[in-house]
Amino acid sequence: QVQLQESGPGLVRPSQTLSLTCTVSGASITAGEHTWSWIRQAPGKELEWIGGTTYDGSTSYSQSLKSRASISRDTSKNQFSLRLYSVTPDDSAVYYCARVEVDALLRYYSGSPLSRNEYWGQGTQVTVSS
Repeated sequence: QVQLQESGPGLVRPSQTLSLTCTVSGASITAGEHTWSWIRQAPGKELEWIGGTTYDGSTSYSQSLKSRASISRDTSKNQFSLRLYSVTPDDSAVYYCARVEVDALLRYYSGSPLSRNEYWGQGTQVTVSS
């Protein structure tokens, strides 16, 4: 059974760095043709894919966030992490880590919305406020 769990601060000050970690159990982040992804959902908005990492450590990011986002991994702990720099209140959202299949990501790139499934964490609320 694959499980993902997000962890990190729930409150970040504006202009600071948002840091979250996803701990994965039941599967290895160094195997399989998935993208271990970070996704967020702000109030009243659709799910937004931030970026992800694959089995070989390569990373990819959404065009809108690539200048501020960084995804890394710790294979010894089977974890991957997100850093989002220079945050503003617009970055307040529920942040999810997820194992996203290639076809789902291709559909997203083509305009189809993401949808949660059993390979998503429960999500963690991050608020950017002074």
